[in-house]
Amino acid sequence: MKCAKGALLETWSGHHWQDGIQIDAIDDLSKIAVQTENNLYEITVISAFAGEVLVRGGKFFPEYTPARLAGCSLGGSFLKVRGIYVGFNIEFYSGGRTIITSRVRTISVEK
Repeated sequence: MKCAKGALLETWSGHHWQDGIQIDAIDDLSKIAVQTENNLYEITVISAFAGEVLVRGGKFFPEYTPARLAGCSLGGSFLKVRGIYVGFNIEFYSGGRTIITSRVRTISVEK
């Protein structure tokens, strides 16, 4: 039985986690622009510690919408909590459902 590379614990734990950010390590009210394969997401951090954000972008967030940024994943069962990393999908929780973006291409934090 074959497993996806992203689903292996060794692959996940051995990842360098350099090309991205942890939102719980930046200031509240910071603004982040994330370009995925399909959309641009504009994120305002409300509570970095709790992962609470306002997000706009894509078909699920046509206007700024309260959400919790759960983290990023490769579509498997591992989640890098409150992280946004190039090559990974972002997972938001809003309105009682989980929204998963396409893969992240670029991240910029407004200073």
